[in-house]
Amino acid sequence: MTVEEALKRDGRFIDDLGKFKLSDNENPNIFTECTQKVDNLDQKAFKICLPLNKRVSDEKQQENSGASNNLQQERETRRVSDVAKQSGVSVKTALEKSDSSNRKEIYDLLRQQFPDLKKLMEERFTGDSYQEELKLRKENFGKIQQSFSEVHRVRKLLKLGESVCKIVVKDVCKGTGFVLFDNFILTNAHLFKGHVDEKKFQVDTDVLALFDYEEPEPDTNYYYFTCEKTLIDLDVELDYAVIELNPEGQRPNKKTKKIKVPPGLLEKFGPVPKSGDKDSEACIIGHPAGGVKKMDPTFITAIERREQAVNDHLHPYKDTLFIVQSITELITRQGIENIMMGRNKADSVVTYNTFMYHGSSGSPVFDALGRVFGLHSAGYTYGFPKDTESVIEFAHPLLTIFKKFVGNLKEKGDDEMLEKIAEEAKKNTHLKTIVGAEQADSDSDPESMDSS
Repeated sequence: MTVEEALKRDGRFIDDLGKFKLSDNENPNIFTECTQKVDNLDQKAFKICLPLNKRVSDEKQQENSGASNNLQQERETRRVSDVAKQSGVSVKTALEKSDSSNRKEIYDLLRQQFPDLKKLMEERFTGDSYQEELKLRKENFGKIQQSFSEVHRVRKLLKLGESVCKIVVKDVCKGTGFVLFDNFILTNAHLFKGHVDEKKFQVDTDVLALFDYEEPEPDTNYYYFTCEKTLIDLDVELDYAVIELNPEGQRPNKKTKKIKVPPGLLEKFGPVPKSGDKDSEACIIGHPAGGVKKMDPTFITAIERREQAVNDHLHPYKDTLFIVQSITELITRQGIENIMMGRNKADSVVTYNTFMYHGSSGSPVFDALGRVFGLHSAGYTYGFPKDTESVIEFAHPLLTIFKKFVGNLKEKGDDEMLEKIAEEAKKNTHLKTIVGAEQADSDSDPESMDSS
């Protein structure tokens, strides 16, 4: 290998040095031609000697090259900004899409391009608010540990959890549901989006409910039921669906005796725990990511603390301002403002934090007494490569869902189902009150009186 070839391979010099010599640092009067072999030059130090006219032209070339690199860096930075703003993804994703290499410089430039973000961050993360909230969360976590470490509570939740099932919409998605009563399952309506026509599953849509899916393959010993094609009820606004199981349960590749559906949770319905100034304990049981059944103790985030909870989630990114802006824009487009204090949906949902994201839609949310009060439905999410995070999650109150369900059944005149529900409601004061109120409304309806 010649000296010229070695310098080209080194990569720190321009390719066209032309005819040059190396001057030995220890003896400047000794020169090495660029065409000489490098075999005997190891561990020696040299200076590159260029003809005078060549040196001037090369300096201009390097200056132009530097300007070109700066322009390329500027273009890369703009491209990162455009990718992130247009697609609403995190800056990390945008960087990967932009094929940019100098990430530190890009982050610095992005901060310069968005000076208003500093003001935004100062408004979001004021004074000691984060530390105060962190202290409160530690206190709440201690309460959760205490409540859900008591054996009798855990035993009760595990027993109630037998009614929780994994919902599989074949070749479409996976979710969670639970037995309402008899053979009826309550889950989220959005699991079936695009696969229901006039409250009937499309011909090529098959839905299964898997129970006892608690151990990973190949040790799992679950059993399952197929679902009837006609849905009992579906409501998009409250995001719930009531489906009916075929009575014959099965085990994979096994002949089994008749399998019963676990007991329903309808009689365990209760109100959302009152949080007041403090948050209340809760526990979600479901199948996150379509995996085995899991439970996640958490606590309810009161309406007046939701905005602070979101800010706390973003706090780790406070030194990377563009990430905060990207996440904020994304969750705003998802409608997170609607659940904040004073907005139209603030009282319509229960909020909390949980690791249960995709696949746990339709999970029951329990309080510390074992009553089920919420249908876990969704969260406000953002994505990093191979990872999804959520700033806050929410559930729809089950008593609200039950009231809507009863009203829908009355509207379509399903007296048989109403009789079954009225019988179940006798076991629960909250349900009995709702059924009684709906019946009173029906009796006072002029159209109902005229028809009689």
